[in-house]
Amino acid sequence: MSAARPRPNALVWLLLSAAILIADQWSKAWVLSSLPEYEPVVVIDGFWNWYRTYNTGAAFSFLSDAGGWQLWFFTALAVGISGLMAFWLSRTARGHWRSAVPYALVIGGAIGNVIDRLMHGHVVDFIQWYIGDHAWPSFNIADSAIVVGAVGIALFGLFDGKAEKKAG
Repeated sequence: MSAARPRPNALVWLLLSAAILIADQWSKAWVLSSLPEYEPVVVIDGFWNWYRTYNTGAAFSFLSDAGGWQLWFFTALAVGISGLMAFWLSRTARGHWRSAVPYALVIGGAIGNVIDRLMHGHVVDFIQWYIGDHAWPSFNIADSAIVVGAVGIALFGLFDGKAEKKAG
């Protein structure tokens, strides 16, 4: 009698996390070497600038003026969430991409911003969208991955949960 072969888990999706991390760090290195600080460089007039700025807090500069402790808090939070999501990936079937992709996006983005916090003491932001005088807070590739991943977790969780409830 042979033992049941374990089904492949979704840890292979960490390659997507690595790709996000590489793109994020490469883009930030480009920004730090090529863009002036706090001066917009127009990409699409009236909508999009490259705008090098720094964030010592979290989303929308939350706690950015808290005195320094927030660096370690957000670093620990990102590492903890990434570890939890990696654990969930290990418990997810490889083919269940609707769970795996959002987890991988959040992991890649979170670790990208952790690297910034540890290397620079802040996160490098450089994408600025605006209309007229109304500007969205600057962000980066890691932030984008985190947002898309979080939305995916919420949406796929909602729809998968409804489908399972309806089937059951």
